[in-house]
Amino acid sequence: MTSEPQKIRWGILGPGTIAKAFAGGVAHSRTGRLVAIGARNPGKPGFAENFPGARILDGYEALLADPDLDAVYISTPHPSHAEWAIRAAEAGKHVLCEKPMGLTAFEADAMIHAARRAGTFLGEAFMYRLHPQTAKLVDLVRSGAIGEVRMLKSSFGFAMPGFMPEHRLYANDLAGGGILDVGGYPVSMARLIAGAASGKPFAEPDKVAGAAHLGQSGVDEWASALLHFPNGIVAEVSCGISLAQDNVLRILGTKGRIEVADFWYASGREGGTGEIRIIRSGGEEVVEVREDRWLYAFEVDAAGEAILAGKQEFAWPGMGWADSLGNLRVLDKWRAAIGLEYEIEKPEKRVDTISGRRLRSGGTIIAKREIPGLPRPASCLALGFEDFRTFSSGMILLDAYFEAGGNVFDTAFIYGSGYTETLLGQWLKNRGVREQAVVIGKGAHTPLCYPDVIGKQLTQSLDRLQTDHVDVYFMHRDDPDVPVDEFVDAMDREVRAGRIRGPFGGSNWTRERMDEAIAYAERTGKQKPGALSNNFSLAEMLVPIWPGCVTSSSDDWKAWLTARQMPNFAWSSQGRGFFTGRAGRDQRDNEELVRVWYSEKNFGRRDRAIELANRLGKSPIHVALAYVLAQPFPSVPLIGPRTLDELEDSLQALDIALSPDDIAWLDSGSDQHRRTG
Repeated sequence: MTSEPQKIRWGILGPGTIAKAFAGGVAHSRTGRLVAIGARNPGKPGFAENFPGARILDGYEALLADPDLDAVYISTPHPSHAEWAIRAAEAGKHVLCEKPMGLTAFEADAMIHAARRAGTFLGEAFMYRLHPQTAKLVDLVRSGAIGEVRMLKSSFGFAMPGFMPEHRLYANDLAGGGILDVGGYPVSMARLIAGAASGKPFAEPDKVAGAAHLGQSGVDEWASALLHFPNGIVAEVSCGISLAQDNVLRILGTKGRIEVADFWYASGREGGTGEIRIIRSGGEEVVEVREDRWLYAFEVDAAGEAILAGKQEFAWPGMGWADSLGNLRVLDKWRAAIGLEYEIEKPEKRVDTISGRRLRSGGTIIAKREIPGLPRPASCLALGFEDFRTFSSGMILLDAYFEAGGNVFDTAFIYGSGYTETLLGQWLKNRGVREQAVVIGKGAHTPLCYPDVIGKQLTQSLDRLQTDHVDVYFMHRDDPDVPVDEFVDAMDREVRAGRIRGPFGGSNWTRERMDEAIAYAERTGKQKPGALSNNFSLAEMLVPIWPGCVTSSSDDWKAWLTARQMPNFAWSSQGRGFFTGRAGRDQRDNEELVRVWYSEKNFGRRDRAIELANRLGKSPIHVALAYVLAQPFPSVPLIGPRTLDELEDSLQALDIALSPDDIAWLDSGSDQHRRTG
């Protein structure tokens, strides 16, 4: 007697129209069964008929709390995908999320981060990617059925009866429009075929250009994009909710073309025969793909098989995490090209964290320390964030850093042409944490490195930051041709005006100029420079990365910093990749690494960092960051993570406590290394 195979117990979070199709897929799957739905309005008519046999639970929280569920299918409107996928992972539930996985690649990355931490499955529900017709299409391309692929054309466009402001497709607050609702289909197919033509699972375009018509509610009613791939393939994709399009996938090659109508339906919702048309100069060939299984059953079984095998993402040709992220990055660029930022992505409506909760204070993962001249303790790690260009993308990292205990934020007048300051100002006001934060401002970068520029740029910076002061101020560069007393006078005036309320000093200043500036201030009763922001790391910078940069990693500098007890907010504190696999004695492909960091002395330090990391079960980059933290003077490394994974990885350095002997051994190999592991 054989036992019945284990089945995944599914719940549906958000029982709308697409959820009914999914429920049909579960019913016709091999691996799953539907046991419950979570509804905001459980008394709504039709649930029993549309989801037969499923328990109807009152609310999404009740669904996630149900112990008889293994996995949830999320089919809520787009803006809440990230929140509920993260909450589901925290509840230990596997997740299949309707497309788009998140509003942006940044949201999807946060969802993936939550799943990775929880050890749960997370997949994006592009149902066509799991159907045999898609695999057949890839095989035809790889076999050279139409020669070398040169171009793709694909659309997914339909016409609603008219402008319907209450409908989710036209609702700005529900992230309506074509790009997020259906544009991901032609983009994902283009990336799949461009990858197949290169022998890869998928390919990423190196150029994305877009155009669209934004309608009355500000969403894209019809839109097109042009994608260029590194292998020369060009893809024309379009979508729409107010314009019916032919919806034929065309793959153009040197020996013919392939055409597939409505490829995302493959052989039909409930099975049937799909057709792939191969058109060459000698005639037309039709490749039929007969499949009796229901379309949505394929994604149910692919997710179920992954879950039962202990996998956290789809196997190819399903969309794994890297594939989903790449697809959303294209949609992000498409939206950026047409200027489409939803109202719900702006600070006024982004009052909660990505998980839908209020920001929490009091985190202790990142310890705090006293810095002379600062009115409040400062976290031992400072956050720089130059990579973000929207509030909704940057807030994810800012929230996570703050909740871990971080409160030092590194900005500068020139970063992102001022957007970094604007984003931080929006976040501080939105979250109400300005009085808990230590804000670093920088100005007077070359070529505008003059005393009178300091006040003018600080005025603009404070306006962007929505505050009346910074807590630390650095001149971004120095101009030795200008008497140092003029710079000290200019910064001292800002202190007296209350616009700098902590230490000031220089970023990329020499010891000689700092000594001269301190001596002048002491003679004249001015506030003396009390902080630096120079490069400092276990690997000594051999030549400036950028013109005017100064490193403080030499023995003379260390002695000076220690004697002065001068706080240094260290940039490039981890050697810009020198302590990762990107560097190596035989690796010469990265020009910056070779030029700036490659020396036998630095490689000796790297060797010892690797040895210690292996002993501690850490990575060399963690040891390198711990080295900066353990200096005998106030040393605050600036870190610039782009994702939650990168932030969490940096925080592993905080577990490493290095002794003075450890520091000496890492630096020069001297002294007996006393660490026992």
